[in-house]
Amino acid sequence: MTAEARLAPDHGVDDQIDADDLLSLVRNYNPKTNEALIRGAFEYGRQMHDGQTRHSGEPYFTHPVAVAAILTEQRLDDATIVTALLHDTIEDTRSTYAEVASQFGDEVAGLVDGVTKLTNLQLSNRESKQAENFRKLFMAMSKDLRVILVKLADRLHNMRTIRHMRPDKQRQKAHETMDIYAPLAGRMGMHWMREELEDLSFRVLNPEARSSIIRRFLTLQRETGDVIPKITDDIEAVLDKHGVSAQVFGRAKKPYSIWRKMQEKKLAFSRLSDIYGFRVITESEDDCYRVLGAIHQRWKSVPGRFKDYISQPKSNGYRSIHTTVSGRDGKRVEVQIRTRQMHEVAESGVAAHWSYRDGVRAANPFAVDPAKWLESLTERFENAEDHDEFLEHVKLEMYSDQVFCFTPKGDVVKLPRGATPIDFAYSIHTRIGHSCVGAKVDGLRVPLWTRLKNGQSVDVITAEGQTPQATWIDIATTGRAKAAIRRSLREVDRDRYIKLGKELARVAFEQIGKKATDKALATAAKALSLRDGDEVLARIGSAELSARDVVGELYPELAHGDDQSVIEEKRAVIGLPPGARTMRAQCCQPVPGERIVGITYPGKGPLVHAIDCLALAAFDEAPDRWIDLHWTDGRHAVIHNVTVDVTISNENGVLGRICTLIGEQNANISDLHFIDRKPDFFRLLIDVEVRDAEHLHAVMMAVEADSDVVTLDRFRDLDRRP
Repeated sequence: MTAEARLAPDHGVDDQIDADDLLSLVRNYNPKTNEALIRGAFEYGRQMHDGQTRHSGEPYFTHPVAVAAILTEQRLDDATIVTALLHDTIEDTRSTYAEVASQFGDEVAGLVDGVTKLTNLQLSNRESKQAENFRKLFMAMSKDLRVILVKLADRLHNMRTIRHMRPDKQRQKAHETMDIYAPLAGRMGMHWMREELEDLSFRVLNPEARSSIIRRFLTLQRETGDVIPKITDDIEAVLDKHGVSAQVFGRAKKPYSIWRKMQEKKLAFSRLSDIYGFRVITESEDDCYRVLGAIHQRWKSVPGRFKDYISQPKSNGYRSIHTTVSGRDGKRVEVQIRTRQMHEVAESGVAAHWSYRDGVRAANPFAVDPAKWLESLTERFENAEDHDEFLEHVKLEMYSDQVFCFTPKGDVVKLPRGATPIDFAYSIHTRIGHSCVGAKVDGLRVPLWTRLKNGQSVDVITAEGQTPQATWIDIATTGRAKAAIRRSLREVDRDRYIKLGKELARVAFEQIGKKATDKALATAAKALSLRDGDEVLARIGSAELSARDVVGELYPELAHGDDQSVIEEKRAVIGLPPGARTMRAQCCQPVPGERIVGITYPGKGPLVHAIDCLALAAFDEAPDRWIDLHWTDGRHAVIHNVTVDVTISNENGVLGRICTLIGEQNANISDLHFIDRKPDFFRLLIDVEVRDAEHLHAVMMAVEADSDVVTLDRFRDLDRRP
């Protein structure tokens, strides 16, 4: 159960949005909506969450309904709205995937399951785990982008109601939102959502600064009056004079947007000029350029503040002309000019692909195909060699705006804002980057640390025999350039780093009574997703990896103490019928930390199976026998028996050493028998009692690292099922 859902006295559904209200919101853009499907999902979700409340004391189901309402603002399809209503059922209630699929179809069940998996990701964990979870995040996105749309709406509503959480939880959620969800929304083209998520996080993380911005803004309004209607009238008068039909909208920028600009430009509030933004919505693309000409004839444009995203659209489909002019009383005014269809994509981003109007999918020529967008977003991640490089790629892609530069032949190169000629060179080809000795920008020789601007032509100067310099790491901004530079530098100093790393590893292993053997290092490389043992040593020698971290990866029980209190066996599983004991199925032997489900058997209590157990296929047609179960959070006792299948060398002392390794990980051997004896190898099954999945992984890692262990696998046997 998530932190938001907990048992409480019975409450009815929030009166503010009932099923009729929600259907009315959907019918506004989709008169052909499947009302029965949405009503059924509403009632099912209400029943599943009955008795649960939020931290505010409201019935919990008000949250899924609010998420669905947010998604109606983007005119999304019925499957997405239904997913929003059910997105917490599999995670927080007795509902199961099979039940959701049988009642609402495989499409909805798949989407709900995808949102559930995203909810379980700890995206704000330490770097290596965070990078792996980002990989899972992008995998979920690649299957169906609507999963992320629901998750973003879910986070937006949670941030709007965050004041009811504990202060420490508020800060954790706000940091995660600011670091991950807000930039992801922006990268998807949903800028209104990005701005609101940022400002809601800003309210939590720096309330004094936000209040200060608002106070100064109110003071400015008292001194100058509300200038937005005045500037709006000025723009409309200019457009009327030129005979252009368009709508003009003005607004003050969000407090966080103003604060960020103050920090970036190191300016006081009083010196900020472009704190107002205006949008001009036209009927055609030709009108966009006519509006631009009319505005530039009336007011002076600010140099360096013009961007034409109509001729050079962003990868998420965003099209608009941006310009900043010195308007009324010399105030800088930012103006965005686009057509109505462009505006729809600007508001919904990639989500515009699923938008409906009058009961049919809206055919917007500017909406990006989500599959192609994801391909463009993820293609740069595939070559990342390790967690840090992957994370660098992802965060750069999510945070950075783009600049468009040209090769001498006129080809367009897209780069993140702040990119340098080094980044430009590597974006063309790694070989060009490695041999770069200089660059010309618009025909003039410039230093390699020069920040490139929109529209500049860049000519890379290369020389035979040139190799990357260590200082380039600080000059480059793109993940691709940094990764290529690091790889080159590592190769140059590789032998020296391996020699130093070998000595550091020897000392670290000897501190716990172990040896840094080739097999141990190879096992560590596998766990750390590195190429081989030499790569581990090279990373240690270059200070990119700590020898202590390598030891901790192989032998966590030796590297860390075991002094936490444990959960009693009778409290290990949540969701069992009253009085029932925890009975683990021997076909899959689930342990805490793994997703589980209960199956009832005639004359017996329910058996706990791992969710991926092959035996569950026999019960697909008997959903009434399924029980949704969860392991209790916390530290469990070392009582969960798991069988491992191991093949070892037939040498003196090997078996004893394996048993010692298991004992050193604070695990117990409850049984052991040989299933194959050969002159040179033994194959045996060892029953090991462990605490949880992480403990089992530590045990297997320690055993596999031994030089005389040939193979090691977790043993699963369907013949053991009841």
